[in-house]
Amino acid sequence: MKVAITKETRPHEMRVAASPETVKKMAAMGLDLVVETGAGLEASFTDAAYQAAGAAIAADAASACSGAGLVLRVQRPQHGEGVDELAFLASGTALVAILSPMQNPDDVAAYAKAGLTTFSMDLIPRITRAQAMDVLSSQSNLAGYKAVIEAAFEYGHAFPMMMTAAGTIPPARAVIMGAGVAGLQAIATARRLGAIVSAFDVRAAAKEQVESLGASFIEVDAEAAKQAETAGGYAKEMSEDYQRRQREKIHEVLKKADIVICTAQIPGKKAPVLVTGAMIADMKPGSVIVDLAIESGGNAEGGRLGEVVTTANGVKLVGYANMPSRIAADASALYAKNLLAFLGLIVDKETKGLKIDTSDEIVKGTLVTRDGAIVHPVLAAAAPKPEAQPDAKPDLGQA
Repeated sequence: MKVAITKETRPHEMRVAASPETVKKMAAMGLDLVVETGAGLEASFTDAAYQAAGAAIAADAASACSGAGLVLRVQRPQHGEGVDELAFLASGTALVAILSPMQNPDDVAAYAKAGLTTFSMDLIPRITRAQAMDVLSSQSNLAGYKAVIEAAFEYGHAFPMMMTAAGTIPPARAVIMGAGVAGLQAIATARRLGAIVSAFDVRAAAKEQVESLGASFIEVDAEAAKQAETAGGYAKEMSEDYQRRQREKIHEVLKKADIVICTAQIPGKKAPVLVTGAMIADMKPGSVIVDLAIESGGNAEGGRLGEVVTTANGVKLVGYANMPSRIAADASALYAKNLLAFLGLIVDKETKGLKIDTSDEIVKGTLVTRDGAIVHPVLAAAAPKPEAQPDAKPDLGQA
């Protein structure tokens, strides 16, 4: 089976779906790899490295995808946005990427109409067996690290305490909003740089994780926090009373903060506003807020996607899009390994073709469209139903 890896075309995207290492391993599985020229350059992977690993190089995306049974991407193909990348994919082709189908239902309908078999890597269930395929964890981990590095770049002071003959520099105080994968890595990175770190999360289970990394936990209501986690490990939206008390607590903490890393998101919904304009107005001049939730609305008021905004009181709001892409080489290497692990479930070892076993919960959980239909249960239920056709009227003109 021919497997195509194409160059990403969406704004701010520098990652690629395969590394020379994973190309070599896919070739060993009996797959024929074709990589679009230049696909890996922004992630520091050259065409020559892909060729040495066993891939052929195609002149463009159309050539790479021609005759391919499987196409691997990082983000969803562009469709109806000037370039129609779905036109490169023949009916029956399988596409594996981070499709974000809950946020892009029109694209899902287009995949079904084009007859594509699509798998969305952001729907990988968070179970032990799927850890090697969990792209949300691998990419969020790097995003949390990079967020602190970006904050250090924008911050006009040192992170660690420094004692010199000219005087003592106090350590930076960092506050991490959200203690998921990105937040925990942000805590660890800020601690390594020498900051005093505290963290907030609505989930009670996060307290032990935060403290194990040497940070202090900001607690609002211990009892309410016990009910704040979904079965999948994500944070739930909290009551208005809890949110009011949360805002008051955070407001006091942020008055002393130098660095704030915002990571809180709710799957399928707009990101909750945790840092209001009033809180920012009370922060110290020169403090920095890095908002990793900016693409889903942002945790901090006043931030703008893709920009660094400086407020009237000198607070910097960093709203860079696609933070994992800003560390493209490592992000691509990890994502490529996630894909390789997933291919072990959908590529038949004997025939080297696709094997789609929907009795496997990982395959079923990620399968979005197949045979011209939307098959993911959540997406299928949300898809608009075709309008009922009126019953045919008898032809009364013939008697």
